[in-house]
Amino acid sequence: MTSHSDPVPHLVPVPTAAPTASSPRWLTVVMRCDRWGSYWFVAVGFFFAPILLILAPWSFAVAIAWTLISLSGLWLGVLGIFMAIGLAKVLRAGEEIPEEYWWSLLGKPPPASR
Repeated sequence: MTSHSDPVPHLVPVPTAAPTASSPRWLTVVMRCDRWGSYWFVAVGFFFAPILLILAPWSFAVAIAWTLISLSGLWLGVLGIFMAIGLAKVLRAGEEIPEEYWWSLLGKPPPASR
């Protein structure tokens, strides 16, 4: 019988530290925010068209909805720029981010250790 002390044993802790010595300290935060922001942006995107149809009689509400989705997309774009800058610094230092770090951003162990 297996122990149920860990409700999800296949998940690994999400990283809080920089992946390499040359990585900017903020890179992990940016990559985590980008992951969650992208998740929510796509999930909410499925409901955006029906919401616009419901709000169609009220032009002010439609304008607010478009503004919110536009600002969310802009935020994800800014996160992408910061992520590119941080990753470029790592590459410029001649370092490589380990595969385990990328998997840990997803909260999963690398495929070999599954």
